[in-house]
Amino acid sequence: MLTILSKTHRFLADHLFYPLALSSLLAVGLYAARVVLSRNWVVYFNLVWNLFLAWLPYLFSLWAIALERRRPGRWWLVWLPAALWLAFFPNAPYLLTDFFHLTQRPGIPLWYDIGLIAAFAWSGFFLALVSLRMMHLLVEGYVGVILGWLFALSALGLAGLGLFLGRFSRWNSWDLLTSPKAILKETLWRALNPFQNLSFYGFTLMFTALLLVGYLVFISVQRLKLPRKQAHW
Repeated sequence: MLTILSKTHRFLADHLFYPLALSSLLAVGLYAARVVLSRNWVVYFNLVWNLFLAWLPYLFSLWAIALERRRPGRWWLVWLPAALWLAFFPNAPYLLTDFFHLTQRPGIPLWYDIGLIAAFAWSGFFLALVSLRMMHLLVEGYVGVILGWLFALSALGLAGLGLFLGRFSRWNSWDLLTSPKAILKETLWRALNPFQNLSFYGFTLMFTALLLVGYLVFISVQRLKLPRKQAHW
């Protein structure tokens, strides 16, 4: 039993579960404090729901990694968690767009709500970066560096598209199963009529670039190492 717990702990620690959980707990704690202060749980409850959805791609990526560790090289086993990850991946950075809801509300300082939304936004952002890194490395192990990066860039582009469709067209990840033709029809119409959909291109490209730069910074920080002997000035 202790061995299983130890291995589980190590697996979670290796994949940054604990700092991600701490970040989410801070966000939920700030929301809970706001509920107590305002006596209103409805305002910004959507942040809690969106944070739950943001955890799903991270959990799917953990599932894929666990399957690969258990049976290395059998790429067909990870198709299901990988597909679920890709479908739900936009939910993680989607929290960045929840600043749309920011407005002065009676009884609560505006600065508090700024911090509240920021806590949820960065939690979702980091969940996105970590889950993408795990899937990127997994795919890279199967098909090589170049195709691995092609996968990562494609996922980021689809995430930018998903953010637009979720924020402005109100599509959800599960609508890919229930209304795939409608989503495809709308996406193609917007893509083929650029002058009528400048915000579609602008929003999608901007958030794709934001996610890409964030991802590049994230993987660069992972490589940061201090020199063994620091110079004396």
